Amino acid sequence: MSFSTYLREGGRVGLRPLRAADGPEFTARAHESRELHRPWLFPPATPEEFEPYAARLAGGDGRAGFLVCERATGAIAGFVNVNNIVRGAFECGALGYGAFAHAAGRGLFREALALVLAHSFAPEGEGLGLHRLEANVQPGNAASIALVRGAGFRLEGLSPDFLHVDGAWRDHERWAITAAMPCR
Repeated sequence: MSFSTYLREGGRVGLRPLRAADGPEFTARAHESRELHRPWLFPPATPEEFEPYAARLAGGDGRAGFLVCERATGAIAGFVNVNNIVRGAFECGALGYGAFAHAAGRGLFREALALVLAHSFAPEGEGLGLHRLEANVQPGNAASIALVRGAGFRLEGLSPDFLHVDGAWRDHERWAITAAMPCR
């Protein structure tokens, strides 16, 4: 599927909002990527799971859902969500993201994360107008840690029993970046 209007474009990927119509491709890619994602991530892999997921992301100021698409084909390479957006003195959001198996290991998400940072830190009207982004990563997820470290996030600490994932409360490393920090 081709989609020519991106919020941000890089050399190989474009960033665009997630839409309800993306369900069939998204869920097929999520289903194909189960081995890659487990035990870290559980994106919706059926239409019944995708519908409320997409509705939550389109539901207002508290979150924003984006797709990472390969510019050459328009194919969905993965997703990035900015969750728990808090305005006012905080101006912060928490990232959730995942590459799909066919796109993993190709450097597409390094480029995509730079686009997400640019969009998140751009003033409202041009982007999300945030000051800070956080990424909470399970300590054993080496690929995700390398991704955020490479993008300039700093390690702020470890939160024991932070998120309920795969049936248990899991420890997470807290990584963050602010608009004042240079993006790499």
